[in-house]
Amino acid sequence: MGKIIAVVNQKGGVGKTTTTVNLGAYLAEAGKSVLLIDLDPQANATSGLGIEHKELEAGVYEALLGQKSLSEVIVKTSQDKYSVAPATVSLAGAGIEMVALENREFRLALLLEEVLDNYDFIIIDGPPSLGLLTVNSLVAADEVLIPIQSEYFALEGLSQLLDTIKLVQDNLKPALNIMGTVVTMFDRRNKLSGAVLEELKQYFPGKVFDSIIPRSVRLAEAPSYGKSILHYDPRSKGAKAYEGLAKEVIALSKNMNINIQPEEESVFQI
Repeated sequence: MGKIIAVVNQKGGVGKTTTTVNLGAYLAEAGKSVLLIDLDPQANATSGLGIEHKELEAGVYEALLGQKSLSEVIVKTSQDKYSVAPATVSLAGAGIEMVALENREFRLALLLEEVLDNYDFIIIDGPPSLGLLTVNSLVAADEVLIPIQSEYFALEGLSQLLDTIKLVQDNLKPALNIMGTVVTMFDRRNKLSGAVLEELKQYFPGKVFDSIIPRSVRLAEAPSYGKSILHYDPRSKGAKAYEGLAKEVIALSKNMNINIQPEEESVFQI
């Protein structure tokens, strides 16, 4: 069975989608079969992998609402062993439409049971919010990876995210584990970046990845070409950083047998 990793941070602009797309690319490059679940209505992960989401007939939205199976919406990327369950514009309304559905927090987890044996890693790109879609990504996941930007307000709102993770652990998914945090947009010339890194190490002892993602023009450019940094500029510092992160994730990961048991009543009042 595959390892399911939710990449989550409710604060926008922290490199969440960049991390999801490029981590997936390097896991696939290492020979692992990878499925990216684009759960962000902005569909940046989908377009960042060269897939025109506006031309798709169906995506994750239709699967979550039971109109399609997950297998029916999965699309192969240009990279061998790397597929994506794409987001479409319809996903923007899913958080509201799912409120009245049975097992609303478990919709994604139950969908993934269908394909779990087909992949070594399933990576979920969550939305920059703490709504029902994010809760679904956490309930479905074995591990949480938190990208944190190395800037002044890096830890702002982090306690709210950790509270949500704790709620999920206590009420919906006791086995959910925080895999770690990865520092993004790091500028070695800036003393503040170093200070944020040290603060994170105190805040998450033993949970900060050694691989540090630099602030990089090449990383920012790659999505506009529909490419991961692996295929856009594999010699760049950003590429080497994500290659290192993938190696760390592989080393940390081990197969887990997850038994999904939906609750009759919802814990989250959304």
